[in-house]
Amino acid sequence: MTPASMERTFIAAGDRYSLFYRELRARLQEAGVQIVDTAGESTATFSILYDETDQRVLSVSARNVPTEYEVYYTIQYAIDGLDGRLLEIQDLTVTRNYTYDSRLVLGKAREEELLREAIAKDLVRIVLKQISTL
Repeated sequence: MTPASMERTFIAAGDRYSLFYRELRARLQEAGVQIVDTAGESTATFSILYDETDQRVLSVSARNVPTEYEVYYTIQYAIDGLDGRLLEIQDLTVTRNYTYDSRLVLGKAREEELLREAIAKDLVRIVLKQISTL
């Protein structure tokens, strides 16, 4: 459930094609929020200040080959309404680990992609839960 102050929301983002942006937009629309194209026609502005995903090596084999990775997704956002800030700047990071086998490169690439999508969905769920308390 989103507050009435967010009935017409503008999403300010540097990357309108990121996994988080697309998932957030879809879930807000499903919740009945009208996404508008400019801040001037909105009742709230959801600002995505930072939106980054990457991976890092967690462990290596005796031959110095990566065997486990951590995929992470970090966002920073704030929400402004007509009367000022509704939600101060928030930082969120969600991580997932996966094992890596160099013989299964294609399958592992797809697994990593699915993990990133799942992480983006988790981030949006957390954000929507925070919004519902406004």
